[in-house]
Amino acid sequence: MTPAADVVVVGGGVVGAACAYELARDGQRVTLVDRHDVGRATDAGAGILSPETYGGTVPAFLDLADLAGAHYRDLVPDLGELGAPDTRYAVCGALRVGFREGEDDVFAASARVALARHPDVLEPVSVDDARAMFPPLGEIRHALYNPRGARVDGRELVAALEFAARAVGVDWRSGQAARLVVDGERVRAVETPSSTVPCGAVVIAGGAWTTELAGTFGLRSGVRPVRGQIVHLRLRLDADTGSWPVLQPILSHYVVPWPDGRVALGATVEDVGFDARPTAAGLRQLFSEGLRLSPGLADATFLEVRAGLRPVSDDDLPLIGVLPGAANAYVASGHGANGLLLGPVTGRLVADVVSAREPHLDLGCFSPARLV
Repeated sequence: MTPAADVVVVGGGVVGAACAYELARDGQRVTLVDRHDVGRATDAGAGILSPETYGGTVPAFLDLADLAGAHYRDLVPDLGELGAPDTRYAVCGALRVGFREGEDDVFAASARVALARHPDVLEPVSVDDARAMFPPLGEIRHALYNPRGARVDGRELVAALEFAARAVGVDWRSGQAARLVVDGERVRAVETPSSTVPCGAVVIAGGAWTTELAGTFGLRSGVRPVRGQIVHLRLRLDADTGSWPVLQPILSHYVVPWPDGRVALGATVEDVGFDARPTAAGLRQLFSEGLRLSPGLADATFLEVRAGLRPVSDDDLPLIGVLPGAANAYVASGHGANGLLLGPVTGRLVADVVSAREPHLDLGCFSPARLV
């Protein structure tokens, strides 16, 4: 078959959209197929971008997170130049805090790693200074401030990436990628209910549903859905929420403030399969933990609750690269709760791998082969 596309990307969340955009920007003919599943993680994500405050995980992941933060600082202006809608990306700062006595050792260990990696960026601050930055904050024990911390709106980000992808030539199609047409170790085409798209390569960025197609090459497990519920509140109109930093407790729920008085509080971590319903138990947990940390939010107005199914890998590391046993099938998934941070840079890295260029990071730790 003569390829109708150089690359077919399956999945139109932030990871798939970024892959399609980066591949097309490199000159590839790209078709993206997206069925927009209910519960897609991109639509519910909080949008915290503070890799500098990360600690307590493997160095390769920390390197990927740092690269992701830097990538945003280039990507957002590039999207703007193409006329894409506003992603609501903003550098607002981030506070890493510990507020329970039993968290002291965990906070200290994480802070040591973070400060060693970014001594020129991070700053330990007093409890009083932290409360001045984030007025609803309750009693805490420790605080670490990241002036480089940022936030982004997941729904607006994927809309901007779709706009940019279309602007650079991506054929964006709604529908289901039902089957891979395989000849030996090569994918020859992607079948949808209405058409067959011959291709030179395929990138599977299906989020929590990745194994539906990746199972063709043996990846039948290793990525599972984990539900995260996030509640959105609105404070009184005179609250200067736009100047508040993101609040990142070391072992509890985060708070993401927005300029319009909206505050997002999350998130639950629930192994419930493909159940994307928001629940009463989820709301109880969110309010219990959130108001314990930030009692000043008690008078806020309830707006909505969002639930998303994060694609979580068995070892909590992303899957980025070629599928074992495949010559031209790649996977980009398993980002867990870090999809909005890592998604855009994953698109750049996948484009490098597909184009046989040396990526800006050693991806060996993230090879899908480890989970087959």
